[in-house]
Amino acid sequence: MPTDDLVDTLRAHIEATDVEFVMAMFVDLHGKPCAKLIPAGEVEVLAGAAGFAGFAAGPLGQTPADPDMVAIPDPDSFTAVPWQEGLAVVMCDLTVEGEPWPYAPRVILRRQLDRLARHDLHLKCGVEAEYSLVVREPDGRLRVADERDRSALPCYDARGLVRMYDHLTDVSRHLNTLGFGNYANDHEDGNGQFEQNFTYDDAMVTADRLVLFRFMLHVLAERAGMEATFMPKPFSAVTGNGLHVHTSLWSPTDEPLFEPGPDDRYELGLSEMGYQFVAGMLRHARAMTAITCPTVNSYKRLGGATPTSGATWAPSLVAYGGNNRTHLLRVPDAGRVEYRGVDGAANPYLTFTALAAAGLDGIENHLDPGVPNHDNLFDADPDDLRARGVHPLPPTLLHAADLLVDDDVLRAAFGKGPAGEYVDYFADVKRQEFLEWHAQVTDWEIDRYLTLV
Repeated sequence: MPTDDLVDTLRAHIEATDVEFVMAMFVDLHGKPCAKLIPAGEVEVLAGAAGFAGFAAGPLGQTPADPDMVAIPDPDSFTAVPWQEGLAVVMCDLTVEGEPWPYAPRVILRRQLDRLARHDLHLKCGVEAEYSLVVREPDGRLRVADERDRSALPCYDARGLVRMYDHLTDVSRHLNTLGFGNYANDHEDGNGQFEQNFTYDDAMVTADRLVLFRFMLHVLAERAGMEATFMPKPFSAVTGNGLHVHTSLWSPTDEPLFEPGPDDRYELGLSEMGYQFVAGMLRHARAMTAITCPTVNSYKRLGGATPTSGATWAPSLVAYGGNNRTHLLRVPDAGRVEYRGVDGAANPYLTFTALAAAGLDGIENHLDPGVPNHDNLFDADPDDLRARGVHPLPPTLLHAADLLVDDDVLRAAFGKGPAGEYVDYFADVKRQEFLEWHAQVTDWEIDRYLTLV
């Protein structure tokens, strides 16, 4: 049963925003938003009586025989949305029979953040959520929504910004109305690709905001006759969609813990704790890739051919350095670390869990990331890199899933539930996804093999 305090808090939010309906929202393993639309007058239902058949919602560790999942709203996430009059969204933690459901991504992140808090550490994250605006033709083919966006070098193209001005400025205004703090909007390196940045915040807040940002973009693009996609590689010859994550740790009194002191041993602008966090992410990078690059399509971005613009901007090697975008981990400014090995398909709750667990392992074990790399890794000699211990990221989702289940730190971080440990469940879902794709006969195979012998 919902608590009186939660009911009162939600009722106060509803009265303050004068909304008519509230979406009680959560995501599945893939990050797909799921919700029930609840009339504002049904506060008791909103506060903890909205049941869901978990098996029907998506991969959430349930079978058709399992009891309902109940969505418990987090009132701090209550948001009246500016693009739909009278509607609010509240993010929810899933429970089953009164207990937090261990296969729910938001529950998993909350548990990992609690673990950090026991060390007096608080994770803040910022994201660069690249997306593409496309149109699907009647024959099923995909094309860029802006048919004039054909330049071989479209990044930062001013004309492309103006042609999509109405869309971009609508999104910007909505972000600012939501309180996200939009501070830049640009045409990215792919045709039809854009990035609209908002201010970093606590990890849970940023994850919630990213889910709402994606949801908003889908709605606005559909209304304009387009589709917004975060698919890592929608076009073979065009730069794919990344989700670069900027991380930093803070004290309980909001003091930054990655800021360098007088003894910055690698002179990149990090504290000793910052370098240890980097070392942890490097140690677990290959195993984390199944989480951060979670689709078959992800590996066509990571290991794909160079697009027409001249660079993939996607890392393929486990290395770190300063302000160098060819590395998996970049230190662009003092006091923060960018993890570039995340793509647009990633579930933010699971991704932040993995990054936090890996970084904490580096801190707890006083790991050293070693001397930073200063090479252009897009042009480096592979044999030389191997000799120096620079290892590649996994080449496919199947390889990545196998690496994930062998990582004890990530296994412990993601926990277990009635059907077993989460990393095994996640890997099984992703192996099946890979095999379903692998069973398809593609045009490429027909063209190459039909009359080969």
